[in-house]
Amino acid sequence: MQPDLPVVVLVGRPNVGKSTLFNRLTDTRDALVADRPGVTRDRQYGVVRAGERRFLVVDTGGLGVDDAEIDALAAAQTDIALAEAHAVVFLVDGRDGLLPGDLAIADRLRHLTVPVYPVVNKTEGRIAEEAVAEFHALGMGAPDAISASHGGRIEALIQRLVADLPPSGDDLDDGAAGTRLAVVGRPNAGKSTLVNRLLGESRMLTMDAPGTTRDAVAAEFEHDGERFRVVDTAGIRRRSRIEDPLEKFSVIKAMQAAESAHIVVIMVDAQRGLEAQDVRLLGLMVDLGRAVVLAINKWDGLDQERRRALREDLRRRLVHLDFMTICTISAKHGSGLRELMAAVREARDAAGADLSTGALTRVLEQAVLAHAPPALHGRRIKLRYAHQGGRNPPRIVIHGNQTARLSAEYKRYLMRRFRDAFGLRGTPVELVFRTGENPYGKRGPASARKR
Repeated sequence: MQPDLPVVVLVGRPNVGKSTLFNRLTDTRDALVADRPGVTRDRQYGVVRAGERRFLVVDTGGLGVDDAEIDALAAAQTDIALAEAHAVVFLVDGRDGLLPGDLAIADRLRHLTVPVYPVVNKTEGRIAEEAVAEFHALGMGAPDAISASHGGRIEALIQRLVADLPPSGDDLDDGAAGTRLAVVGRPNAGKSTLVNRLLGESRMLTMDAPGTTRDAVAAEFEHDGERFRVVDTAGIRRRSRIEDPLEKFSVIKAMQAAESAHIVVIMVDAQRGLEAQDVRLLGLMVDLGRAVVLAINKWDGLDQERRRALREDLRRRLVHLDFMTICTISAKHGSGLRELMAAVREARDAAGADLSTGALTRVLEQAVLAHAPPALHGRRIKLRYAHQGGRNPPRIVIHGNQTARLSAEYKRYLMRRFRDAFGLRGTPVELVFRTGENPYGKRGPASARKR
């Protein structure tokens, strides 16, 4: 059994910079950031990538908001998040100094059995030792000094967390138990019905009400002679509608199930259409590096006009995920399932593809020949060769000079060339750029030795 994807929870008073730190850690702008207290009323989930390691980070509402009712809700949210945590980052404000609210939160955290890291934010322009001096009084060990808004000492904090967190056990190359498939989506999208259809029996409890599945449940089945292990997960609701603590816990369980899967099938109820939470969920799965197939369920219940409108909405809102296959199915009646499983196999094979250095370098050379990178200050950017740096998802490492100066547009162009050349459909692809000498030296591929 693989270890769970580690979870790090951010806690602290309002306006100490938790949402800003969340954005910095996840390299996103998903959390609302504003220079006033109490902005984050609910938990926010994101993925932090540190080299080969990944962990989840949870941004919580601040403790100590004046409004008693909202403060109680934020406190309850934080307590639930703490129950899921493998580690806690306790954020305090280096400008405000040590306040009674910080001491109260520290008392709440003392009973935890997981590591708690006191972190002093807003320390830009100050010597770290001086900035954290008074916070030793928290009695939680030596605090770290950071600047979430400027990025100061963030990398050191990430490395400290990674060193202490348990491994996630993300060994997807081991396919001895068959292809691992996670089914995720909003409540009542038909996840359990799909799993029952694939299993050929009513193994999962289903009813015409949302939230029936409370935890991740695994089962094995065969399809066209291949073994699969499928996990049916609890529905993920929009955060503002999550009230039950069990449902809140299920969000983490669903993401952990996706982390240990080869393929994620995200189910959408065609009757309700694509919602913002579906798009966010897709983004989280891609952040995890998982191959994804989108299943639009209950398609048989739509008339032609609604089908046309939904297809147009999908095309418009998922333009950044154009590598993903979209299947229209009826889990209840079984229509479209053969096409769905074909898409699952295609995505699995693409995610685990072996790409030779010679073939990758030829595609790179052809791409540069067709459309060379623009010159910068009279100097031409040279891309010399490429090799594979990992699988699940495929990672392509490109070596050259001045690679840091490549535009985002040109990187997307290279991505499309590699996708088209190797048929990498259904999986995210990571491009990594290196500037420096050829590590293969004289033993490298012929295409690399020529340069």
